Amino acid sequence: MKLILSLLFLSLRFPSFFHPAEARGGERTSSISGFMVDNNAIRGRHLFQENHFQKLDNLAHGYMTNSDLENAIKAFGNRCPSISRIYSIGKSVKGVPLWVMEISDNPGKEEAEPAFKFIGNVHGDEPVGRELLLLLANWLCDNYMKDPLATLIVNNVHLHILPSMNPDGFLLRQRGNANNIDLNRDFPDQFFSINDDVGARQPETKAIMSWLKEIQFTASASLHGGALVANYPWDGTQDRRKYYYACPDDKTFKFLASVYSRSHHNMSLSEEFQGGITNGASWYPIYGGMQDWNYIHGGCFELTLEISDNKWPTANELPTLWELNKMSMLNLVAVLVKTGVHGRIFSSDCGRPLPASIAVKRINYTIKATEAFADYHRLLAPGERYDVVAKMPGYKSKSTSILLAEEAMTVDFILDPVITPMGSLLGSGCDFSWDNKSRLQLVEYFPRLHLEISLTLVVVILVFLCFLLRRRAILNYLKHRESVGPIRSNVAV
Repeated sequence: MKLILSLLFLSLRFPSFFHPAEARGGERTSSISGFMVDNNAIRGRHLFQENHFQKLDNLAHGYMTNSDLENAIKAFGNRCPSISRIYSIGKSVKGVPLWVMEISDNPGKEEAEPAFKFIGNVHGDEPVGRELLLLLANWLCDNYMKDPLATLIVNNVHLHILPSMNPDGFLLRQRGNANNIDLNRDFPDQFFSINDDVGARQPETKAIMSWLKEIQFTASASLHGGALVANYPWDGTQDRRKYYYACPDDKTFKFLASVYSRSHHNMSLSEEFQGGITNGASWYPIYGGMQDWNYIHGGCFELTLEISDNKWPTANELPTLWELNKMSMLNLVAVLVKTGVHGRIFSSDCGRPLPASIAVKRINYTIKATEAFADYHRLLAPGERYDVVAKMPGYKSKSTSILLAEEAMTVDFILDPVITPMGSLLGSGCDFSWDNKSRLQLVEYFPRLHLEISLTLVVVILVFLCFLLRRRAILNYLKHRESVGPIRSNVAV
């Protein structure tokens, strides 16, 4: 009896002793982003005692406040103006700007380079990411042109860092935003009709979605807490059950997750997750997540990184967490230029860049080259043979077979316009008009093309009719000659 009472006391006093932490999906609700109510939502590291806020508030000592974070971001921009740009992608529910630090040797300018984004503090009560991302930005500033890895990243990648996606949740010491919505359940879902109402989405979610319309990111990662693992798609399943559910680029995602895990000694030695990585649906399914949405709608390979077992460790642990995660973050960004297939696509008739699509045979996933420079950056797991295909309406597709080693490969494509039966070039790049940003105006091009084809058809038909009439006249003349016999000359010699 005493043993039973003791166990009952422990279960009430230390609930996480009996249940493992669920970092990504610790709170599953039936609010705007959920159709599934999980009784496990009240377990794990989420404490519901009356002094919950006070406990987290005490832990927050030593962390940057929202004002401190904004000042630190602006101070970074002032300290490193030659390789950085500070901008906001929107505001939170309470009107806090969502500040981003862009780091590049040409910040704010479009280049034929891949773009990567880091997002921290998606959940308000997981603040480690916002601290580490400030440290990452400052480390790159301090080590540019001194450290080879820092120099590689700044010179070859456009890195965008959003330290806090959920400043309101941080202020309130809660997982959700000011409306108590879990932002990692607020994106449109591929399997179920949730979050399809644009007006009902949270402003932080809308800001991320608009951000991906402005910038074509190659890859990204969001930083979370409550476990130690690199998580990759898919996050959900069609039948809502828990099992391994692979996306088309499963091998590539496992490679990317392993890059992070192997660089993080503790993560790679995980006893819970083999190699320190996991498929999201195999861990536990979630719906409306940011990770899957990025891959489906943004053409962006995103990982969800759980970087600390404790959601809110004391501030004196931050230096250790930085050292544990520093090389992982750097290597994940650097992989964009260290491996994969990269190149540009041009038209053969005049050499103009073409914003074509890049596909890989036997992988049901397509990326697009940028419109400005027609550059593409296709992440692929090294050590495999791939058939890479470039295709665009109005042009003949071209493919090449490559054996991708550990190093990156450059493969440019020159596409030939399709020649119509009338002899005109269906997809001539030289017929495109360009605005002041040198972007192709396909809308203006195709109506003009249709008009040109119509006029050509009319001319061809008229020429053909004239040919038929002339042929008929010649045949009639020859018949007449045969009927009257030889023609005699009246000219005297």
